[in-house]
Amino acid sequence: MNEISFTSSTGVPAKEETIAAISTPFGESGIGIVRFSGPLAEPIIRKIFKPKKEVFSFISHRFHYGEIVDPETKTPLDEVLVVLMRSPATYTREDIVEIHCHGGYLILQKVLELVLREGARAAEPGEFTRRAFINGRIDLTRAEAVIDLIRAKTGASLAIANQQLRGALFRETSDLKEMLIEHLALIEAHIDFPDEEIDGIPLAEMRRALSRMTERVDGWISSYEEGRLFREGISCAITGKTNVGKSSLLNVLLKEERAIVTPVPGTTRDVIEEVLSIRGIPVRLMDTAGLRRAEDLVEREGVRRTKEKVADADFVLLVLDGSRGLDSDDIEIFREIEEKKKVVILNKRDLPAGKITVEGVRGQFPLDPVVSISALKNEGIEELKGTIYSSLIHKDIRSSPEHLIVTNIRHKIALSQAKESVSKAEKLLEEGNSLEFIAFEIRSALDALGDLVGETTPEDVLNRIFDQFCIGK
Repeated sequence: MNEISFTSSTGVPAKEETIAAISTPFGESGIGIVRFSGPLAEPIIRKIFKPKKEVFSFISHRFHYGEIVDPETKTPLDEVLVVLMRSPATYTREDIVEIHCHGGYLILQKVLELVLREGARAAEPGEFTRRAFINGRIDLTRAEAVIDLIRAKTGASLAIANQQLRGALFRETSDLKEMLIEHLALIEAHIDFPDEEIDGIPLAEMRRALSRMTERVDGWISSYEEGRLFREGISCAITGKTNVGKSSLLNVLLKEERAIVTPVPGTTRDVIEEVLSIRGIPVRLMDTAGLRRAEDLVEREGVRRTKEKVADADFVLLVLDGSRGLDSDDIEIFREIEEKKKVVILNKRDLPAGKITVEGVRGQFPLDPVVSISALKNEGIEELKGTIYSSLIHKDIRSSPEHLIVTNIRHKIALSQAKESVSKAEKLLEEGNSLEFIAFEIRSALDALGDLVGETTPEDVLNRIFDQFCIGK
């Protein structure tokens, strides 16, 4: 259980309050849900729910059909399904009620207002999940996985979020903590009772165990740089001269006519942005205006925005016209993005080759992968996607479903702190230093792991985490 309390903005301990919120997005839909959790959940629903059955009693975790009625005016608000879930077998480990209404904004708002009038208060962002954490149902890593699950944009990011939600990181670090506690207990016994007859500490075996722990944690940390790509995605700018096929490339990657394509150079004046999945990585594609000497004010603004977007992008697709030779404009654009991670694309391979070949391009840009495509004919696109993926991912961290993938910078920092402390303890053992120093480093490692799962996490950090949630979750 988490030894953490939480006082809401009202100044009242959270466990004494009942919170309520609309848990479905605003707008018109078939169903909308009002959810409330806390000690008044059952009394409130008993007061405002009128069942259709003459003989009725609430059965936990079962849907019941009836109406929500204003107890003061006796006015029915909506025909609903209600489920009462009694603690502790609930999301928050408190009594929870969900009212499944028709999904109109006004209906949901009226039902919520009625619940608030009867004694609940409006939930703060992420407060349902925060209560699940405080009440020990989930640790902090699983709480963070909830928001990752909601925000997942691809199947891969969804799978990684589910891995965390199932407690993969929590289980692995708990196993690590148990081993560290065993070592610490043995060391502290010798420190506290030096004159007692206690079996000697197998220092060489302990050092080997700490070394294995360091390697294990280092493997988790090393998964972060690529793991975060699946969680956060990248921004990718398509750039090049005018009329080289940038907009056609955007359309073929998206499999829809998103950008206007004409033979007239300079058709794209503003930056067009869309998101797609490239083998599980969310990629925010930006089709930019062609880079050339601008002839009017609007085009100059388009070129300025292009350069700004390209400079800020995580990745660049440099498009060249394969039916023409390289010229000084191509070289100038390349020099501007020389330090960026990129793929060079030789487009229009469906046309007769000009003075430029794939080999020639590779000679000009030896450090960058080169792909030949026809955006018009949809040729070479899968090869391009594979090249983009392999440029970003050097080791497929998803190859083993059991392999732990770290995607959150907070997790990486905590694990790095734990690794550093374990590594120091190992070195101190090797050098024959005092057991007090070794115990200190092991305690530091345990503190870092406790911070990771939320056992010792400061209140301001918790606030930043749960403020990212939507109200109602």
